[in-house]
Amino acid sequence: MKVSIIGTTGYGGGELFRILHHHPVFTVQSVHTTRDETPLSDEFPHLNGITNLKLEPIDTEEIAKHSNIVFIAAPSGVSSKLVPAFMETGIQIIDLSGDLRLTDGEVYRKWYKHEPVESRLVEKAVYGLSEWNKEKIIGAKLIANPGCYPTATLLGLAPVVKAGLIDPNIIIIDAKSGASGAGRSVAKSLLFSEINENFRIYKVNEHQHIPEIEQQLNLWNAEVSPITFNTHLLPITRGIMATIHVKLTENMSTDRLIELYKDQYLRSPFVRIRQKGNFPSVKEVSGSNYCDIGLHVDERTGRLTIVSVIDNLMKGAAGQAVQNANLMNGLNEKTGLEFVPIYP
Repeated sequence: MKVSIIGTTGYGGGELFRILHHHPVFTVQSVHTTRDETPLSDEFPHLNGITNLKLEPIDTEEIAKHSNIVFIAAPSGVSSKLVPAFMETGIQIIDLSGDLRLTDGEVYRKWYKHEPVESRLVEKAVYGLSEWNKEKIIGAKLIANPGCYPTATLLGLAPVVKAGLIDPNIIIIDAKSGASGAGRSVAKSLLFSEINENFRIYKVNEHQHIPEIEQQLNLWNAEVSPITFNTHLLPITRGIMATIHVKLTENMSTDRLIELYKDQYLRSPFVRIRQKGNFPSVKEVSGSNYCDIGLHVDERTGRLTIVSVIDNLMKGAAGQAVQNANLMNGLNEKTGLEFVPIYP
């Protein structure tokens, strides 16, 4: 099957190319950008000698003529302008921006500061949290690929939220991400001298992924109240750690909850549950599509701490997008994604 990538000059688009270049079923037919038409290897020198593809302008009809799937890795606000035209062509669409994730247009406008997509298109989009929406993803034509922070957070919370085992009024998420999560744009806050040997909080209680997380949590449990969610910038290139604090509604041991999580993710090849007393670090999933989760119950306070780590460019973006493409087309979801994490 032939695929096209829009937004290939960003980190997410570059990672899509890396995965798809080795995929046994999907072949990258074309790559597209709004920038100048140049060889892709000029934008990413590490691809020199690997591909002769050149960046092309975005022509929805031409892309649909020669490709079966289009991955849109454009920024929010840009992606929404492309989806309507692609929907007319019948091509499969996987959108990596936030434009299709929120069902309420006014909520999108408030948090993203852009005009929302037509509601009829948002209603057609399947939220691509692969492990929990698998049945809807199979055979779908339009996927809203989840954000990086929501992926780590929701995979960590799903089993206890769906089972009603926690106080729905007390969910606190302390999340940290590497610098690649901010994209490839030039910003003073992303300079090496600003990030190196530093650690800071940003978008305090205002991150645009908050409503996405709350929306999905409310679908699982309508009693969930607004969450406390804050993000921090780590002096590393890639990786996310979400440390989640919740209050249990009954006495449960760490062992029992680990068994619950293992049972819930038994058929989820990319979610790995750690043994008691073992907690994941971001390095242990780097370059892979894995989400590793560690759990601990503080019997003194009755609180559960959930530690969920992913590679923000893989499971948090490109890897999950390819996982969804596999499911859409009846392939094993692991196809082309069985990368061993890069360690150290």
